[in-house]
Amino acid sequence: MPISSKVAEKIVVAGGGMVGAAAALSLARLGHPVTLIDRHRPQDGPRGLGIDIRNVALSPGSHGLLAQIEAWPARTAPYQRMDVWEQWGAAGIQFDAKSMHRDELGWLVEVAELSEKLWSRLDESPLVNLIFGDIAAVGLADHQVELTVVPPADSGSRETQIVPAELLLAADGSNSSVRSLLGVATQSLPTHQVALTTVVKTTCPHGSIARQRFLLDGPLACLPSVDPHISSIVWSQSPAAGERRLNLSEHDFKEALGLALEYRLGRIEAVAERFVFPLNQQLAETPLPHPRVVLLGDAFRVVHPLAGQGVNLGFEDIRHLLPYVAAQRTFDQPGLLSAYARRRHRRSQAMIDLLGGLRQIYAQASPAFALARNVGVGWVNGQHWLKRKMMFEAMGLTD
Repeated sequence: MPISSKVAEKIVVAGGGMVGAAAALSLARLGHPVTLIDRHRPQDGPRGLGIDIRNVALSPGSHGLLAQIEAWPARTAPYQRMDVWEQWGAAGIQFDAKSMHRDELGWLVEVAELSEKLWSRLDESPLVNLIFGDIAAVGLADHQVELTVVPPADSGSRETQIVPAELLLAADGSNSSVRSLLGVATQSLPTHQVALTTVVKTTCPHGSIARQRFLLDGPLACLPSVDPHISSIVWSQSPAAGERRLNLSEHDFKEALGLALEYRLGRIEAVAERFVFPLNQQLAETPLPHPRVVLLGDAFRVVHPLAGQGVNLGFEDIRHLLPYVAAQRTFDQPGLLSAYARRRHRRSQAMIDLLGGLRQIYAQASPAFALARNVGVGWVNGQHWLKRKMMFEAMGLTD
């Protein structure tokens, strides 16, 4: 595709989700004019028992990034402890913020709350220009990238825009248009699982504790909300089990979930609408498919939700990218982002391997294997130095 003679924008961000919006605001904070392209503003998601059913666990590292751009939402649910245990055996691991001399390990944040805060900051920023439309083509040249943007089908407009950029950050999700248009090879890593998500009310308070039980069919996470009796559920399981539990009566589902949690929160009093979606991990061959194009967040990699690292890795991408572009007034320096790309690819591959390994370890039903697993878990739980290192990593406080 021929490249136009229009003056290029300094930086264009494709995708206005949580990672894209945070990237645009972080760059604007450094004084860079940014153009953000998305199909539309964030849409409301399903709600249940008074909260957004969609939520994310944010690490202290992510909190630091969002606080810098003044986008930390007012309504968050901090958790001070995380309890992990399994279906077979009595051994478990407990992670406690007090051992880290902190008040919390992380926060559960409703997606709607965070998105609204980020977009209110985008609207306020004089350095952020918003364009609504779909990216239909990406042209590449040594000195710029050129995006062809068509208006949304429901906009009533037929005017196509050509948006040249010196640097393109693609944060347009797991089905990234930019990645697809550039033909970036992407490895699909099927988990053969789905996630069942909902919100529940329990007779006992959650106590600001995040809980995860590894069942043979997949991990079950029970995450605290701002209401002491309301928790979010993310239950990874086989597609057949997910379909069966989706279709259970409300009474039978409450009983099944209470049993799966070993009634650690008492009985399930109420349950919101249930949703099931497939879980697939994927990794692009590089986060830097062109010297002027960077893939961020889910556009680069998608990981299993069992460790709650998905959006945190996207925010981590931003934190690691900023030092490379902070002082740049032009992006013509050869190899400017090569070191960044190598580090982020290694980090992402390691995370995918780790999460895959954990799922495989806990899926083994052999009594001998379960015994060995329990001995190993019990040993890890007694090694405070090792648990501190694991927490530092999960909290985004180290690389």
